[in-house]
Amino acid sequence: MKKIIERINEEMIKAFTKAGYDAEFAKATLSNRPDLCEYQCNGAMAAAKRYKKAPILIANDVVSALSQSNVFSEVNAVNPGFINLRLHPEFLASYLRAMQADENLSVEKVKNPKTIMIDYGGANVAKPLHVGHLRSAIIGESIKRMGRFLGHHMIGDVHLGDWGLQMGLIITELKKRQPDLVYFDETYEGEYPKEAPFTISELEEIYPTANAYAKEHPEFKEEAMHATYLLQKGSRGYVALWHHILEVSIADLKKNYSNLDVTFDLWKKESDAQPYIPEMVQYMKDNGYAHLDDGALVVDVKEETDTKEIPPCMILKSDGASLYNTTDLATIVERMKLFHPDEIIYVVDKRQELYFTQVFRCARKTKLVEEDTELKFLGFGTMNGKDGKPFKTRDGGVMRLERLLSEINEEMYKKIIENHEIDPDEARKTAEIVALSAIKYGDLSNQASKDYIFDVDRFTSFEGNTGPYILYTIVRIKSILNRYQGLGKKLGEEIIGIPWNESEKAMMLEIVKFNQVMETAYEELAPHKICSYIYDLANAFNRFYHETKILSEEDEKKRAGWIQLLVLTKDVLENCIQVLGFSSPERM
Repeated sequence: MKKIIERINEEMIKAFTKAGYDAEFAKATLSNRPDLCEYQCNGAMAAAKRYKKAPILIANDVVSALSQSNVFSEVNAVNPGFINLRLHPEFLASYLRAMQADENLSVEKVKNPKTIMIDYGGANVAKPLHVGHLRSAIIGESIKRMGRFLGHHMIGDVHLGDWGLQMGLIITELKKRQPDLVYFDETYEGEYPKEAPFTISELEEIYPTANAYAKEHPEFKEEAMHATYLLQKGSRGYVALWHHILEVSIADLKKNYSNLDVTFDLWKKESDAQPYIPEMVQYMKDNGYAHLDDGALVVDVKEETDTKEIPPCMILKSDGASLYNTTDLATIVERMKLFHPDEIIYVVDKRQELYFTQVFRCARKTKLVEEDTELKFLGFGTMNGKDGKPFKTRDGGVMRLERLLSEINEEMYKKIIENHEIDPDEARKTAEIVALSAIKYGDLSNQASKDYIFDVDRFTSFEGNTGPYILYTIVRIKSILNRYQGLGKKLGEEIIGIPWNESEKAMMLEIVKFNQVMETAYEELAPHKICSYIYDLANAFNRFYHETKILSEEDEKKRAGWIQLLVLTKDVLENCIQVLGFSSPERM
């Protein structure tokens, strides 16, 4: 289904052509003065130079050509040459009816769907999720859902960190605590136990203890580095322990991501890329892409147009060890081989931009990706506390994600219980839904690249630009629809009619932006644009609601038309929040 701006521009093209002017000038836009008009066209100003004619005269000619238009109810030429446009009520209503009849609510699926991999999450095995993991998970999930809504084949990959020194530290600390475990017996040839010799709580305590100890005791760190080496070389006992670490950690990570309503199609790990490294390194050497620099193997990625220094991309350290660069490049090799993506999007901290510039350039220069494969970096800012510093617990520690969710769930539960008589179990379930909207909307309503203040009081408010306010609006619409059905009426008995007042038309004008917003938000990887849209739509609905006696309207046809308009408003809002990664309760 065509966007409404496309329909408007078609009408403007006919008018410009009829008036004797080139169609290239016939472009309308949303008005920046909604008090004067709804859409505007400034093409007469641009045409003035070519036709050597005053822009107001050109504008008058176009206005005259639009005199019989059924798209506009009002068209005016205004000095020095603006064309102000107001949509015809029947044209607007008919567009909304077509939206409602469309299974995708006017959003056209892409004609040539792409296979797009999205790398988000990025948690480390054996470490709990903390607030630092929140933005990647929330933004990445919304981008994935946006792409799917438009018809792309989106593949989400958590890309776990599981192959570095932290594994050696855990193994070495475990050996210090329980030296008699069978995994440390080099002569053992039997089957290893199926149960892990630690719980997730113990595992999450082991790593920070080992890491802190290694900083003070070089000999312990040396032993951990050797354990990492043995693991990567395939030591049977260490590999068995590593599998236990993965099993226990991933089960816990899946539970925590599930609480965020974040899912991944792939649970790939750094270790999955390791088999591709030797061949990739040899390929880079054989084709002259890589060279030695102070003993390290590097690929030069600097370009003539660079205005700042871009260091070479290091592939192997002087001792032959691989790095994150190596693993990320090998992961690209793996992804190209297994999935042949048209695009790979990385949702990571914006402070890693230089690193990914090196990796992307290296992948292109060495032809690890096809010429038309896009590599995109979506860098996000920091989530800060009210003091402007990275969000912490009250005692200054890094806040676990599980604890943050629990605290906001509790806050929402208190608010719901205080304001409504409701069954405690239902209140708990509702609180979880609303709390998730508070967290996700609070994050996504900010431009991804910007730092923002995580203000629990503001984010959990039912007023203002918040997730709870959006949900409260949807629940209000559901309540009206339920009460209408309670009168013995059926939804869909009438069609959306022409607007009867300004607030109704203003709401209609917001609804018709839906398809444009969804496309633009995905093209720009900008979920905050969807948040901005639904906030405007929610405000427009609430203004209409307060100015209009919907259920008590005596004109049955008018009332039924309003009900249909509310059904469409609810459907649009619910599609938007689903794409953003949360849902609405039945009541609040």
